[in-house]
Amino acid sequence: MNENSQIARLAAQHQKPVALVTGAMRGIGRACAIALARSGFDLALNDLESEETSRLAAELAAEIAADGAESILVPGDVSNLENHAKLLQSVLERWGRLDCLLNNAGIPAQRRGDLLDVTAESFDRCMAVNTRAVFFLSQAVARYMVSANASSAMHRSIINITSSNARAVSIARGEYCVSKAASSMTTRLFAARLAAHGIGVYEVRPGIIATDMTKPAKSQYDAIIGAHLVPAERWGYPEDVASTIVCMAEGRLRYTVGQAVTVDGGLTMPRF
Repeated sequence: MNENSQIARLAAQHQKPVALVTGAMRGIGRACAIALARSGFDLALNDLESEETSRLAAELAAEIAADGAESILVPGDVSNLENHAKLLQSVLERWGRLDCLLNNAGIPAQRRGDLLDVTAESFDRCMAVNTRAVFFLSQAVARYMVSANASSAMHRSIINITSSNARAVSIARGEYCVSKAASSMTTRLFAARLAAHGIGVYEVRPGIIATDMTKPAKSQYDAIIGAHLVPAERWGYPEDVASTIVCMAEGRLRYTVGQAVTVDGGLTMPRF
């Protein structure tokens, strides 16, 4: 039996949807993985390869298993494009299918500061993870989804987690804003290309969410919330983002093409 036949056999046997989540060990990625498991997905969990990742993955796998879902760890740096084929192949060899890609892995600017002091190193680093990896991993998965031409009623989707800074300016971390704005355009490009195949491509823009990434600027964000600049008057939580992701992955927005859903408590909503 050749490899393609083996994958097709696995796909026919495995009737649950499968999601690949990048940056799955902490924060938003972890919350999304748990929410997807509770929604009936099996999970391929990606993060940087390390002993800590292995430990966190074991803890997350146990929680996912308690919800009746299977999971595998597929470690690797998504900014290394050579890893993309291996990630996809690992998923297909396990379940024979991939129904949802959640591009969650992301990094902040190396340091906050004057826009005039941004270095090429910091700029390229943000672009490599937040934009380039998203574009080319989406491309790899899209090629598979189109070629597989799934006849299953299960919804197929690519979901990109960007940021409220895909639209809102933050001059203290300009390189981050640029990378997320480019990822936003990536969403719309793939959405337009894949809509005719029934593949949904969506964007989620989190605002001030309580994660390791926002922890260094907690006092600044507390001040923003305290000044009533967030109508919801609270921090967001990873679970707020996860509930939106599940809605998209389950196919409840099938006639929505390339749209961005902002999950920020009203922070970037125009008001006067």
